[in-house]
Order: sequence, then structure tokens, then C-alpha cells
Amino acid sequence: MSNSYAQPILRTTDLARARQVVGQLLGIADTNELEVDFEARVFSARALTPLRELLPDPDWWSEGGGDTSSDQGGAASAHLPVRLQSWSMSPDSVEPLLKAVGESPATVRWDFSGWPEAPDVGLGTGGSRGAYVTLCVNARDLDLTEPATDHSVFVHVKQVEAERAPWLAAQAGLRVIGDLVMAPH
Repeated sequence: MSNSYAQPILRTTDLARARQVVGQLLGIADTNELEVDFEARVFSARALTPLRELLPDPDWWSEGGGDTSSDQGGAASAHLPVRLQSWSMSPDSVEPLLKAVGESPATVRWDFSGWPEAPDVGLGTGGSRGAYVTLCVNARDLDLTEPATDHSVFVHVKQVEAERAPWLAAQAGLRVIGDLVMAPH
């Protein structure tokens, strides 16, 4: 599996605005196969509890040292701070997760079948590799290492189709606002 490349197109303190932009992008994408991946950095039991209610069996690993993870069993709350992940979820899970995440840095990534043709930049229909939109909540980066009081929307593309990112931004009435970077996962 190869990585996608991502470029930020929006930074805002208005989570509803960020969700609107995600919706615009999903509206032009081929979403016949649509699923959501979620990741959060959780620092307290108070922040962990509502997420665990929504994600009864997530993958997690301790960020506080050692190699403790869900693979070894035990409770995530005993190993805070932790990074929590859940894959291949229904898009219906997004709103409850965004409410539960509180102030924790988190990403929601929508995976789908492909981007549309972008004739203005000489690109045909894009396949599923590199076809993602990520909303970073309370973070500026995809790795969740730059906590923030705002939220960022990233479009993902294949590296060889980098010109698709500014084209996608324009479809939402925006422009790219940062560098194209290799995305984790």
C-alpha cells in the first residue's frame, strides 16, 4: 500500500464550516464505497470515556513510554496518554465522534472510490489510491503533533497528480494553504 499526499485547504475555528467543506468535496467524489477512519490523542480518562462508549474495541497504544497497546490487553485508561484508532467505520459515526472528542486532537478521514475528472488540469478520474479527505480537529497536522484551537481540512491525492489538490480546493471555493506532504497510514 502506498501513501497518499495531502494538502491543507482550510483552517477555521468553525467546525461546522469545516464539515461543510468536507461535504462539498464528498459531493463531487465517487462515494459508492465510503468509510471513515478515526484517530485521536487522548490525555485524560475524562476525555477517553465518551470515545470508548462510541468505540468499544478500538486499537490503542500508550504514548507515555513503553510498548503498551490494545494488543497486550488491559485498559487504555491505565496507560494515558494514548493514541486511539478505529478503521472502516460508517460515515454515520462522524457526528457522534466529533461531539465526543472534546478538546482532544483528532482526525476523521473519509475514504472513497475516487476523485472526479479534473479536465482543467489535464487529469482523468482518480482511483481510490489517494482519494481521501481528512478533517483535523484541534490539530494542524495529520500526525496530531501540533495541537491547535482550530481545525484543518486536507485533500489527499496521488503524488503524481499533485495538481489535483489546488483543483479540488477551487471546487470548494478555496485554495491550498500549505505544502503537499506525505500522509501517514
